[in-house]
Amino acid sequence: MKRNQLILCLLMFFFFFSWSSFQSLLSVWLHQTIGLQATQTGLIFSALSVSALCAQVCYGFIQDKLGLRKNLLWYLAVLLTLSGPVFILFGHLLHMSLIVGSLFGGFYIGMAYNGGIGVLESFTERVGRRDNFEFGRARFGGSLGWAVASFFTGILFNIDPRLNFLLASVGGALFFMVLTALRLGDGASQAQLASDKNSNVSLSDALRLLTLPRFWALIFFVVGSCIYNVYDQQFSVYFVAQFETPQQGAAMFGYLNSAQVFLEAAGLFCAPWLVNKIGAKNGLIFAGMVMSMRMISSGLVVGPLPIFITKLLHVAELPVLLVSMFKYITLNFDQRLSSTLYLVGFACTSSIIGTVISPLAGFSYDTIGFAHSYLIMGGAVFITSFCSIFFLCGNRQPETAVISSASPVTKGSEL
Repeated sequence: MKRNQLILCLLMFFFFFSWSSFQSLLSVWLHQTIGLQATQTGLIFSALSVSALCAQVCYGFIQDKLGLRKNLLWYLAVLLTLSGPVFILFGHLLHMSLIVGSLFGGFYIGMAYNGGIGVLESFTERVGRRDNFEFGRARFGGSLGWAVASFFTGILFNIDPRLNFLLASVGGALFFMVLTALRLGDGASQAQLASDKNSNVSLSDALRLLTLPRFWALIFFVVGSCIYNVYDQQFSVYFVAQFETPQQGAAMFGYLNSAQVFLEAAGLFCAPWLVNKIGAKNGLIFAGMVMSMRMISSGLVVGPLPIFITKLLHVAELPVLLVSMFKYITLNFDQRLSSTLYLVGFACTSSIIGTVISPLAGFSYDTIGFAHSYLIMGGAVFITSFCSIFFLCGNRQPETAVISSASPVTKGSEL
């Protein structure tokens, strides 16, 4: 690995290590320790999505203005380091008031993690384009970090859930330390640095995206594919319920999550090769179809082992989705706006859908059950993925796909 690639891989590792330390069993903690029902948990995830939505809109434009400067990463490092005390306070507030606790917890998680990950991923992809390394081969460090933390979360949860929150703070502190070693001047020409620093991204450049049919075609695909976030939110509750005791279920879910994400890390390392072979558009369609198969299968099978196996389809889906998304954006849009496109077109849309669907999903779990709810989710993903075969742009060469602010493409040439 190149030096910056290795450091960014470590930053991904500790960001996801911190995130997984609490997120893996967050729904179980809310259900067992705090005593919330699925509908109430859905309200918390909805508040989280609103917060992430606001953060992503701002983060994307700010990061495009900053280029390769690390200001937002320092801000995220502080938030991650404070996660332990924040989550303990979150639990106390939920006991006092569901509304106040939901707003507080949702705001923090959305700003620090669900919104922050887009900043780190788009920053890594930007550095990768400059230093000539594949995004997926730095992003796989995040999957490793999630897997390592997930292995211990079930064990620590059965001892004391607050230990998981402490582990999240440790991950944040290590992220802060590694960030100090990132030197983006190494190996870059002065012309490259000047281009990164003076990209001249304006608000009108970002708003012009709203006039492009290909942008809305991408949004349509994301509307379906981002349902996987809602599916994952309370999956741990469904899985834990398959076992005789909650303690056994929590421990087994930690092992499942760890095994899944270790395989996911290997997938991220291999995904660039596959996406380069089949193209960015076909990669997105492939990921969407596997995603729909995973959700529908989860609603059809019975028992912990079959559910475990269907969940592992995630390892063939997420790596291809992430790598294809960045390559699709780079091939079809102005590269100066890569962070805005990723955070608004992908992450922000995911937050909007999460805001709307999370409470409905929680209500659906309480009324018709998890299995039937998963069948509905999988069907929705299949429909949007199939329609996107006709809506998404085909593969283009980067030099013919870049849309400059000086010469916007006309509507008739968009699709």
